[in-house]
Amino acid sequence: MRDPYVIEITETGGTDVLKPVTRAPRRPGPGEVLVEQTAIGLNFIDTYYRTGLYPVKLPFVPGSEGAGRVLEIGEGVVDFQVGDRVAYLGAGTYSAHYTGPAAMMIKLPDNVSDATGAAVLLKGLTAWMLLFAIRRASPGETALVWAPAGGVGSLLLPWATSMGVRCIAVTSNQEKREKALSLGASEALIFDDQLAAKVRELTDGQGVDVSFDSVGKASAEASLNSLRPRGWWISYGNASGAVDPVAPGILGAKGSLVLTRPSLFAFISTAAELRAGAAALFGALKTKTIQAEIGQEFALMDIASAHTALEAGATIGATILKP
Repeated sequence: MRDPYVIEITETGGTDVLKPVTRAPRRPGPGEVLVEQTAIGLNFIDTYYRTGLYPVKLPFVPGSEGAGRVLEIGEGVVDFQVGDRVAYLGAGTYSAHYTGPAAMMIKLPDNVSDATGAAVLLKGLTAWMLLFAIRRASPGETALVWAPAGGVGSLLLPWATSMGVRCIAVTSNQEKREKALSLGASEALIFDDQLAAKVRELTDGQGVDVSFDSVGKASAEASLNSLRPRGWWISYGNASGAVDPVAPGILGAKGSLVLTRPSLFAFISTAAELRAGAAALFGALKTKTIQAEIGQEFALMDIASAHTALEAGATIGATILKP
């Protein structure tokens, strides 16, 4: 077993608050599994915890997903054996080892590597939630897809396209624009203050059926103004900061719009829900409807550089941390 350690924060702030701490892994209790991690997913929500945008009890170990091999199983666990390759969602995966509930773990198929499992589970399940669980996307619809070259967007975009959805991508530079087009976007726009007008021009003045918006504060007005009557604004991220409150009357005045701020864990609160979402995700990977693009890797000990790159918009696709 490798030397045990975690990356911990005892105060919120910049990347300098991420500190390595030697700590033995917790033995698994009833219904739990101990895993030696081989890959850890990096997600934007990790930066929200670090900065204090999402308050947590300190000290705190960030990290929401990972993959590795089972070292030990707790009482009552029947679905896993020592040596199984698993991926999982949970709290505190910035560590060499992870102990968590078996109910939130998925055995990896032979065609899915540990790195892929860690890279896509949270992001892929988020894409599944957006397309199937909140409101099922339908052929012939038009969607605005923000951050299409990011971890969720690079899965959401081709998956939506495969369902017959016309996707208009919104990104920040020409390189990411070209990436969005290669992933299946019908059109790809670089964000500016004329974004909503350009979207309406592309849709003959009608607007889009749904905006999948992970950007947050900076994109909020453009999302609202790009929707057709009865359109959906699904605000699922805060990359530019938290969205300002929106009065219900504004939604009514703009055509009975629907605004939702989903949390993935509300849609996978049971083992059955998690497995249903994972089955759809692994099925889409197997058919190559979507592909896990790991754009960059960082050593877990170099976590500060990983956060810096993520916050600067300098990453493409998924980012993996290696313990």
